[in-house]
This record gives sequence, C-alpha cells and structure tokens, in this order.
Amino acid sequence: MTTVQSAPAPAAASWPPGLPRSLDYPGVPVGSILRAAVRRWGDRPAFIDHDVPLTFTELGARAHAVAGWLADHGVGPGDVVAVHIPNCRQYPPLYYGIMLAGATFSPTNPLLPSADLAAQLDDAGATVLVTWDQVLPFVRGALAQTSVRTVVVTGEAHTLDFAARLGGLEDSDVDLSDLLSGDPTDRQLDAGLDPAEALAHLAYTGGTTGVSKGVELPHRNVVTNVLQSGCWTSGSLPALDEHGDVTLEQVGSPDEYPTRLGEARLVNLTPWFHAMGAIGYLNGMVMGGTTTIIHMRFDPVKYVEDAIRYDVTGIGGAPPVFVALLQVPGFADHDWSRVRGVSSGAAPLPVTLIERLQALLPNAVIGEGYGLTEVTMHATGNPTFRSGTRKPGTVGLPVFDTEITIRPLGGGDPLPAGERGEVCIRGPQVMRGYAHRPEATAESIDAEGWFHTGDVGILDEDGYLSIVDRTKDMLLYKGYNVFPRELEEILFGVPGVAGAAVVGRPDEGAGELPVAYVVRKADDAGAALTAESVMAAVNDKVTPYKRLRDVTFIDAIPVSAAGKVLKRELAARERESLQA
Repeated sequence: MTTVQSAPAPAAASWPPGLPRSLDYPGVPVGSILRAAVRRWGDRPAFIDHDVPLTFTELGARAHAVAGWLADHGVGPGDVVAVHIPNCRQYPPLYYGIMLAGATFSPTNPLLPSADLAAQLDDAGATVLVTWDQVLPFVRGALAQTSVRTVVVTGEAHTLDFAARLGGLEDSDVDLSDLLSGDPTDRQLDAGLDPAEALAHLAYTGGTTGVSKGVELPHRNVVTNVLQSGCWTSGSLPALDEHGDVTLEQVGSPDEYPTRLGEARLVNLTPWFHAMGAIGYLNGMVMGGTTTIIHMRFDPVKYVEDAIRYDVTGIGGAPPVFVALLQVPGFADHDWSRVRGVSSGAAPLPVTLIERLQALLPNAVIGEGYGLTEVTMHATGNPTFRSGTRKPGTVGLPVFDTEITIRPLGGGDPLPAGERGEVCIRGPQVMRGYAHRPEATAESIDAEGWFHTGDVGILDEDGYLSIVDRTKDMLLYKGYNVFPRELEEILFGVPGVAGAAVVGRPDEGAGELPVAYVVRKADDAGAALTAESVMAAVNDKVTPYKRLRDVTFIDAIPVSAAGKVLKRELAARERESLQA
C-alpha cells in the first residue's frame, strides 16, 4: 500500500470537528486581512511594545499612511521593499503599508553580514530599504552594488513614539516618521492587483550550498496559508465581512476551542523576517484579533514577567524558548491555568520537554507543526482542539487542501506508511518558484506540482508525519538554518587548515550546535592552530547563530571510496561522545 496523505485515517481523532477537508479561499490581496481586522477588532490592542499599545484602529491608519507615502514616491506594484529591522511596534504598519501599496515585501535578517545583505538586496532588485538606525553605518557599505535608491530609517525612538525624529541621518535618508504620520485615508491602492499573480512576499531561504534563494509568494499564497493556519488552530472557516474583506468565522465549540477569536494574548519572539513570523505571528495574529506583546530579543525573565502581567492565553516558539522558560526561577510556582495552547515549530520538540511543559501548563494543548518558506509557512499540524489526538514526536497532519507523500530518496513512487523517505508537499500554498532560478524551481517542484522538501520523514497509519532526518547537511540551531558548507569554506581559508568538516552536535536547548572537525597542515601554521583560534577565524565572519561552538582536531576526515566526506561517521561520533 502506498500513501499520499491528504486526509487522516479514521483511527485517530485528528480532523477539526465540523470543518470540511477543503476551504474556500477568497481571491483578495493581503491588505484585505488588515481592513477586516480593523473593522472587527477596532480599539482592542493589536500589539504592545515596551508597554506602548498599538490598537487595530491605529494600525490601519498608520498602514494606510505608509502606503500613501510609498505610492506618492513612485513605489507600487513590481517594486521590492526590503525590510531590515527587528520586531518592533512599527513593523506591522510598515508591513501592511507595503502590502496596501501593492509593492513586494522582502524581509531580511538584521544580523546578515554586509556582503550577504548586499547580495540579497541585489538579487531581489530592491529599490527601497527600511533599516535600523544603529546599523545604518554598516548598511551604507552594502548598498553600492544594489538598486536601492531610497533608505528609510527607524529605531527604538519610533517604537515609543511614531512621531519621534531620529538624529544623525543624512539628507538623502528618510525618517520613518514621515511615512507613519501621513494621510490615513484608504486609497484602495491594491484594488487592481491580481492576487494570483501579484507578488506579495519575496522571502529568502538558504539553499543546499548556503546560497540564499528568493521564494516568490503571490498574494493568493499568503492569504491562503494564513487561512489554512488560522482555521486549523481556531476551528474556523474563511468568511467575508460586509465590505468583502477576509476574516474568520469560528464554528468550533468553546469546549473544543476555549480561546475565542478576539480574546487571545501572547508574547511573540518569532522574527517577522521568518516565514513563521510573517504568516503565523503577524498576519495570523491580526486576522484572529490577538493581542501580541512584542519582544525584540529573548530575555527569559522578562518573557515570564510579561506573560504573567498580560495574563497570556498561549505560548509559542521554538524548543529552546521552552527550555529557557522552564529554568526561570519561579516559573514552576506560577498558576498557568489560563494558558490554553503551546505551539512549537522550527525544530523537533523533545518528548521529555513536552512532558515537563504539560505538567506545568495543565490546561494547554501542546502541539507541533511543520512548514517551510517554500510552502509559504504552514503544511502540517497536530490537532489543536481539546479532544484531538496529538502524537508527541510528530508534526501532525496535513492542513486543509494539503497533500503529503513520502518518496524514495532517489526518486520513485510514494512509499507505504511507516517507511522513511523524502517529504513531498502539494497544495495551494506551494511557492510559485525561486526568483530568477528556473532550473532550481524545476528541480524542487515536479511536473505534478509536488514540492520536494529535502527533509526525510515517515507517515504513520493515521497520517501523522514525523521528520526524522534531512537529505541535506543543513543544521538547525535554535530554529535557524546553518549550512555547513559555508562554514567549511571559511575553514579552508584559515592558514594551517588542511581539511575540515562541520556537523551538528545534538543539544536539547539549541537543537544542534555547529562543531568542526579539522585536520592540521604539517607546517608551522598548522602546529599553531588551537580550537580557540580556529573558532575566532570563522566566527568573526558569520552571524551569531552560525558560529562554531567547538573544534576537534583529527588526523584525517573520513571519506568514501568516491572521495565523499562521510559526515554520518562524524555525527555518530558526536552522539557517542554525548552518551559517554
């Protein structure tokens, strides 16, 4: 029996009660999500940052002001606006302003090295860059070889006061307050967009060689995946309000979904430059009427303080977040009975950690999901309704209109349930393709529309997916992708290094720690190498999450008869060392 999983077998209570297997997705642009939310949720706080609230009403007004400024300065359909800032209160109106103007949102990691930032801006063809005042001198050096003609600057001053003026800007720079303080009238600038064709997001993800590729996501993909995710987690159906804008109708009962739309509160750490952030923790929160407390960086003590002070109803993030929270003094003593949901993604959640969380959060449904930038964000999830069957160690079932199949790693027909192979996904949220890379697109999406993820997984008899390995060498450090080849290329440039291989060291808190195995050259430079000097040579050139955590010197890198590095042997050595 072969398996193509799009609906669960009846043995498990897995499908949201009362919901169909297929949803109707309105053909509207992303800005429709905001318009409906503003009308529906009004003066409810949408976001809170440094204790300063941003209501849904003000979010709408500020977003329309941004859209109007962009349009008046010639930025609209076909133009790419790169956003190079951390999570902050001004991020949501900026994001929706880009959407409402009909331009394309291209998020960038604020920690990108200058060369990587320049390469991404150039590949995206960005004409506008929004950046953070503290990194502005560093950013200027990355712009020479790009198409960026307008630099908009923001900073913590705007987080506290949208009307604040920044100091130290050049005459050519634009203060974000100019955009936020404009006319809040909805000029319907996105009315002529074709949601199936117009590009909403150009999101970058690492490739097998560590080279980032731009993932093209039209408005239809974004709206579709926000609905897939929102309906799955809240027991809802897509609906249109009286003005034809998209929202949710919660049909699931309060017994199954005790947190109702417009009542949720949570602290968000997930970066909005990540797929999970932009889809789930930005658009999803706005559509559902959630109050989101923004934390720019992870401070476990501050997180717990705000979670208590704002009486959160849910906790979300990657496994390292939960590991750190459990270690905060007093966490175990607080009454967390109001927390109804814990959502984990980006990396596997250890079963022992699930058990510890469940003991302290007795009323919380704890579930994992799975997705990738290439499928907009969400592909599978464990049931979130209270009577649903959640299987620890799995990432759940395919969401609405989504199919999962497991194929042999070398290609071929779908494998039976229980057999390991490559996870392939088909659904309306699959990307249009990689920007400027038709060959890479053709390699990843076959003629039948299946996206080949490169992840190795297993489907069980009930249709639950487990991710068990990766076909590529990519590591996951706290949910961030780390590509060994990038580190290895730097290592090979270090004087005295004759050979090198980077693998992941399993770590409960971080997922995997990048560690290097290095062969010294038989010369003075090789003899002078130390673990500290090698790590410094690499870590000065990469973002913090890619940094090497250890170096082991060995006589030779293990290779196959064909000369291929046998990283599995090094990975096994790491596991054995931990067990010892």
